[in-house]
Formats: sequence, structure tokens, C-alpha cells
Amino acid sequence: MRKDYMVATDSETDETGFVEAHWTKVWEQEGGPQGRIDRISRQNEYRLMAPHLKTLPQGSRILDGGCGLGDWVMALNRDGFSTVGLDLSRKTVAQLQSRFPETEFAAGDIRATDFADESFDAYFSWGVFEHFENGPQDCIREARRILKPGGLLFVSVPMDNFRHAIRGTFARPQPISGTLRFYQYRFTRAELAQELSLGGFDVTAVHPIHKRQGVLRHLHHEFGLPYSWLLTRGLAAVLAPFIPGTCIAHMVLAIARKPVTTSAGVPA
Repeated sequence: MRKDYMVATDSETDETGFVEAHWTKVWEQEGGPQGRIDRISRQNEYRLMAPHLKTLPQGSRILDGGCGLGDWVMALNRDGFSTVGLDLSRKTVAQLQSRFPETEFAAGDIRATDFADESFDAYFSWGVFEHFENGPQDCIREARRILKPGGLLFVSVPMDNFRHAIRGTFARPQPISGTLRFYQYRFTRAELAQELSLGGFDVTAVHPIHKRQGVLRHLHHEFGLPYSWLLTRGLAAVLAPFIPGTCIAHMVLAIARKPVTTSAGVPA
């Protein structure tokens, strides 16, 4: 795993403060999840998880760990699931509860939730497990605790792709202005699979995702092309299909399952 750091303001000295500030800003910019719900079915994550969700009966209980604006919660509820949104940002959760009182949202830490043992049929978390400096194991162990035997886990984290590896090997030290704080880990496919296996999960598949975003970042960081330029976005759309995901994908998604155990507690 490779660490990333960022320059922090005084209000972002701890994880809760950082998350609160981030999602408060996003909410103010977007006003909630409304327009994003209809786009969920086109996301890489949804396309990979949908075949597995079809194996679950209608009404199955699913947790969104780090729900942000709540768009995934609303979308999966519309698909017939009983979806719960959990987020560290109390302000965001309060806004979601106020706007969508018929939907279940809770404020809490995914490393130590208030949910009962074996209370969910599936659990997904997009871009959250990487943000804890102690590593992802606390998140993984808690996921295993609250999932039912045979329960599904879907996790995405930033990918330590070939571009990052080359850049990290040959980059020159840069002067730092301001205070640095830990931001996230980046994982190879093998590292993510290993972490889930160590946490007691059977890993089904690991997929590089968001290649276009990876190309956009490459064009921006290596060639100085602004994200907002039509040229940059056009090049990313043209190039992404031809570049292997291991080289350029921005994120990596793992699909895993909590083992089914016998009454004696031995894996079946």
C-alpha cells in the first residue's frame, strides 16, 4: 500500500472534521442527491455488483458504508432493497434524514458501528476504507461482524496503478508548504485481495475501474492539461478503452463473501 498526503487546514486536523468539511461543501454545491440517483445504473460499480445483487431476495438489508449524499441508498431502495446509509458526517446525515424521513440513515464510524451482529445481507463502500491511517482492517473486521454468513461485501479503493508506481519511483522530492495530513492509501489488486482475505473474507473478484478518470488524471498531472478542457476529456474518452486497467484505472473494486459456517463454527 502506498500513502498519499494532503495539505490540511486547522479545521481538518482529525478524520471527523475532514469528512464534515468535505461533505458539507459537496452538499452546498449539489443540494443533495437528486440528479445523481438516475446515473447510478451507469456507474462501473453498479454494473459489477448488479449480477450479485440479483441473487438476493427482494427486501434484503444492505448497508452503504460512507453514503455521502445518499444517492446509492435511494437508488437501491428503488430497486426493492432495504438500504441503510451510514456516514461519519453528522451534518450530512441530518440533512438526509430531514429530506428523506422514510429512508434509514445513521451517523457513525464504519470501524465501530451500532448495528447488531449478522444484520445485513450485503454491504458496499465506495472510496472509504482507504482513509484510515491504521489501515483497512478495522473496517473489514466490522464488515464481517455485521454481515450474515454468506453475505456479500463490495469495496472500492484508489488503485496504485502502473502510472503511480513509475511516478513514485522516479519522482523528485518537492518542497512542502503548510501542514500535511494523511489522506489515503492506494492499493494494488493483490493488496486489496490480501487485506480482505486476512479479514476473513472469500474474495470472488477484483476489478480495476474508472479508467477514463485515470487517463484524465494522467493527462493533468503528467502533461498539465486542465480537467475542464474539452480536449482533455475528449482524449480521455478516446484513449481509455485501449489502455489496460492495471496501467491506468483510478480505482479498484473487490467483491467478497463472508464464509458460511456450520453450527460448530467451522467453515462449510
